[in-house]
Amino acid sequence: MTEARWLKRKYIPTTEEYIKVSSVSCCYTLLATTSYIGMGDIATEDIFKWVINEPKIMKASTIVCRLMDDIVSNEFEQKRDHVASFLECYMKQYGVSKEDAINECRKRITNAWKDINEECLRPTKVPKPFMMRILNLTRFMYVIYKDEDNFTHAGGVMKEYIEALLVDSVPI
Repeated sequence: MTEARWLKRKYIPTTEEYIKVSSVSCCYTLLATTSYIGMGDIATEDIFKWVINEPKIMKASTIVCRLMDDIVSNEFEQKRDHVASFLECYMKQYGVSKEDAINECRKRITNAWKDINEECLRPTKVPKPFMMRILNLTRFMYVIYKDEDNFTHAGGVMKEYIEALLVDSVPI
């Protein structure tokens, strides 16, 4: 609802406001948490409490997803009535070019990957399969948004990836 109000009022939030709201609206945490349901008895109540408290790996993974999406979908989304992306927020807040805003996104994505790696490599109370779910979902988002918006425009390279995985799979 916050983004709908922003759009209606043509409000461009600060980057901090944007990250706070868009990290929820991108549904990344929901996807990761939902994936735990199918893990059986190892998905204890403590795991769900852990993920709800926004651990560092989840925050970082959400940043990767949100900002990569914003980089590749910005032009398409701004051609229609759409809430401001990180790029517009950053450009307005700091008075910089789109290129500078994209560079800031890339810097934040790099730092988020460092946080993900740190969380995956150091000992944790959370069993590794839960960390791997978050890591693998982040890897998937990286593929989806690497060079273009393969989520919105799923033809092209995404179709090739899916065919390679499911149709032309390697026999075992």
